[in-house]
Amino acid sequence: MNHRPPDIEAEFYFNGTRKTPVIDGYRPAHLVTDTYLTTGVHHYENTDTVAPNGNAKGTITFITPEAYPHCLWIGKKITIQEGERVVGHAIVTAIYNPMLAQNSNDIKGEKE
Repeated sequence: MNHRPPDIEAEFYFNGTRKTPVIDGYRPAHLVTDTYLTTGVHHYENTDTVAPNGNAKGTITFITPEAYPHCLWIGKKITIQEGERVVGHAIVTAIYNPMLAQNSNDIKGEKE
């Protein structure tokens, strides 16, 4: 299987809407712009699961980031959704994919 490196690092906050925990590899939708919802794969640091009302640090690898360039910055809040249901949000803490950065100062080197 071909794996791309993560596009961003984020802090995840889940709002208790889900009935079960999320697991590493979770693939929800993310509202990256006011009008663009895209899927991304979550990987969590130091845990395999996050409670329905829990929080964690980790990364997101988005699909087709070329479709929504220059839309992210450090501190941006991204809604996490399952269909129309909002299950939480992610706060961008680092940007690894320069294509997504709105400001070149927000780009961090490749994940070490």
